[in-house]
Amino acid sequence: MPELRKDPVTGRWVIIATERSRRPSDFLRNPVTIQGGRFCPFCPGNEQKTPPEVLAYRNGSEPNSAGWNLRVVPNKFPALRVEGELDREGEGIYDKMNGIGAHEVIIESPEHDRTLADLPEKRIEELFWAFRDRVLDLKKDRRLRYILLFKNHGETAGASLEHTHSQIIALPVVPKRVQEEIDGARRYFEFKERCIYCDILRQETADGERVILETDHFIAISPYAPRFPFETWIIPRAHGSHYENSATASIQNLGWVTRTVLRKLDRVLERPAYNFVIHTAPTQEGEMTHYHWHIEIIPKLTKVAGFEWGTGFYINPTPPEEAAKFLREVGLV
Repeated sequence: MPELRKDPVTGRWVIIATERSRRPSDFLRNPVTIQGGRFCPFCPGNEQKTPPEVLAYRNGSEPNSAGWNLRVVPNKFPALRVEGELDREGEGIYDKMNGIGAHEVIIESPEHDRTLADLPEKRIEELFWAFRDRVLDLKKDRRLRYILLFKNHGETAGASLEHTHSQIIALPVVPKRVQEEIDGARRYFEFKERCIYCDILRQETADGERVILETDHFIAISPYAPRFPFETWIIPRAHGSHYENSATASIQNLGWVTRTVLRKLDRVLERPAYNFVIHTAPTQEGEMTHYHWHIEIIPKLTKVAGFEWGTGFYINPTPPEEAAKFLREVGLV
């Protein structure tokens, strides 16, 4: 019998189509492969082909030259630009403003043929430090109200270049989807005087059925009402609403946790494309007792079609309990 499950934060419903229950081997395989052989502006020696870097972790070399572990550069074709004024205005019932913001690319490694999951733990940790450093710098601009930290891995997930990279987009508004999540967490807190994500941590730890892995700082789970098969959340044990305020020990541990989760997904799903998003609080707001930053990873195994667009429901053919079991039990080489 199919189940309707309700996300406890947003109130979004999903259909767990148990009669279609699909194992990892049942999905169409479209593994991400690194082809190489073409010009890549992100490779060492091509630093002058990108805009000047705004951050780099280097080995003593000069800016905008080879000899780096990680670089952050403005996107050459930005969705938003820092220069100018917002100039908010209305046209009757319609509102508009200038496309003010920031759009940056984090080049995660000088090695073209390595994915994020292939990198050493310390190098993945550096990515999270770069996210933190850039948020702390960008939030100084009071026009910027939300900073999105994300990665598209693989062409079907939206990556236009195969060299491993993430992106940062700073916005002058709080996105509707983010606000819905924050509002849902606030309603729960007003009713129970507890953070819903902290309650999720306690319940999932006690049940264990949807837990993929645990450390002293994080828990990785298949959420109770996942929109997509093998959707995975990484939640910090310590309550905090803003990613950039995370303790040093947490960011250090996040490198190992992320690498392990990604390698598990690679083993079980044969190197799938995926989207990786850090869900964090708006930059210009103080610490929130009701909200809890976390990471969501969405492997690209199914497509959103008419039913999903028409209803806001999602159909997921793999129960999260089964997904968690596959990921929990897979061995790593």
